[in-house]
Amino acid sequence: MAKPAHKSKPRAKPSTPPRQQLAKSPTGIPGLDEITGGGFPTGRTTLVCGGSGCGKTLLAMEFLVRGATQFDEPGVFMSFEETPRELNDNVASLGFDLQSLIRRKKLLFEYVYLERSEIEETGEFNLEGLFIRLAHAIESIGAKRVVIDTIESLFSGLPNPSILRAEIRRLFRWLKEKGVTAIVTGERGSETLTRQGLEEYVSDCVIMLDNRLHEQICLRRLRVVKYRGSTHGTNEYPFLIDEDGIAMMPITSIGLEQDISTQRVSTGVQRLDSMLGGKGYYRGSTVLVSGTAGTGKSTLGASFADAACRRGERAIIFSLEESPKQIIRNMRSAGIDLERWVRSGLLQFHSARPSMYGLETHLSLMQKAIHAFKPQAVVVDPLNSFVSGGNEIDVKALLMRLVDFMKCRQITGLFTSLTTAGTPIEHTDIAVSSIIDTWIVLRDIEYSGERTCAVYVLKSRGMAHSKQLRELLLTDKGVQLRDAYIGLGGVLTGTARSNQEAAERAEQLVLKQQMELGQQELATKRQILESQIAAMRAEFALREVASLKNTEQQRALETLATEQRKQMGRFRSADKLKLASSQRANPRKSK
Repeated sequence: MAKPAHKSKPRAKPSTPPRQQLAKSPTGIPGLDEITGGGFPTGRTTLVCGGSGCGKTLLAMEFLVRGATQFDEPGVFMSFEETPRELNDNVASLGFDLQSLIRRKKLLFEYVYLERSEIEETGEFNLEGLFIRLAHAIESIGAKRVVIDTIESLFSGLPNPSILRAEIRRLFRWLKEKGVTAIVTGERGSETLTRQGLEEYVSDCVIMLDNRLHEQICLRRLRVVKYRGSTHGTNEYPFLIDEDGIAMMPITSIGLEQDISTQRVSTGVQRLDSMLGGKGYYRGSTVLVSGTAGTGKSTLGASFADAACRRGERAIIFSLEESPKQIIRNMRSAGIDLERWVRSGLLQFHSARPSMYGLETHLSLMQKAIHAFKPQAVVVDPLNSFVSGGNEIDVKALLMRLVDFMKCRQITGLFTSLTTAGTPIEHTDIAVSSIIDTWIVLRDIEYSGERTCAVYVLKSRGMAHSKQLRELLLTDKGVQLRDAYIGLGGVLTGTARSNQEAAERAEQLVLKQQMELGQQELATKRQILESQIAAMRAEFALREVASLKNTEQQRALETLATEQRKQMGRFRSADKLKLASSQRANPRKSK
């Protein structure tokens, strides 16, 4: 007899231990912490390299200042080129109060003057004196962060490559042993990230800054070249230097987890609201209004801002081609009074030519204006003014960052886009349809020597919307829409529509008159027939009376004849009775 097989118990899956994360020190610089996944490596050295004027010293200084003010981590700044006074004057315009931090022992400056002619190159050269001085500065304030600016100044007097490499390795090793989070700035070499070509290999994190010109506009870029022990953003990220320091907002730093709203806001045009399910746009959505020149894009944007102000909400109009006064004057002709909302504080204008700043500066100014004013509606007119010299990808990146910025704050954004004549009307220069929730297309229609405008909703996510074409009219009472006339030759608008409608009214009038004449003829015929029927009825009545009389006479004659026959029958019966009685009296005669 076979023994039953033993059932093996399922083995429990070994629990996965939590992954150990690399300790990081946040920089406090907007966007940079998101790119690096939390900041620079704690207790390690980060190399910040780049050409002249790219922002190396400013980034290092901001790392120390924000570390001291936001994260309570004192710092030491060792400079070989600028004195503490010069550094203080340079960053004072950014709102950094270095003297206050120094008094509170949150910040310490060490200026080291090096003269190449005074450096004696020997085989026994080392950095002991520098280490002693830097160690004293760290211990005096309990520094957690250290900046050395710049490393080329420190080793400029050492032409011996062997000594140079040994001392660079020694410096980085010493900083790591002290357990401080350090930034070392370096100038970019011709074919390497730094002049010596060694610092990038011994650093745990390498940040490369770039300052370039494109179409006569300055563009700044940041790239994380390497980051040991941590994932990081690998793209080139635009950044800018403004009155608050360094700022950036990479595309990859924004997730798709914004809150959404089911509330609807009016477009400012009643019939357009009807085309969008009768309620308008979703709050917090993005709207694109595209069309050729003169079709009413700016007017629709102004109508949207006007409707927001009428609800008591704040609105901002970013104009890239017109001044605020010109916009206010032009909108008056369409029955839209924007000046009263400016006076009441519900509407702001921000006008600047696209060529005045780089894209990053425009984005920063927009974000700052939105952050300060806190609007519920934003209009950007027109969006494709940013496009120049094949920078469509950069403009799309700007729009994506701006859209994400507004969606996170439930701000409804309306963007206008000019469609070049001869190109498809359902096309934009920067291909932004994928990030747009509602797309309204304005198209011009030319017929019989007249140019008019029509509007339709190309798409609107999450709502039922009309697919029909509407004629758009710019009147002194605002934007008005009316149903488009579909004729034999297509859609008719303007004078052609008026002429066609007049011809139809004339045709309808003729048909009405013909119908009335036909009804009169029918009425006359009805009267004639009714009189004929009345005469026939009278004649019939006379004939009916005569027939009745004849019938009565016939019946009387028949009755008289019947009576006569009866009388004759009675006479005949009497004769028979007399004959029978006589025969009984004379039987012989009867034989």
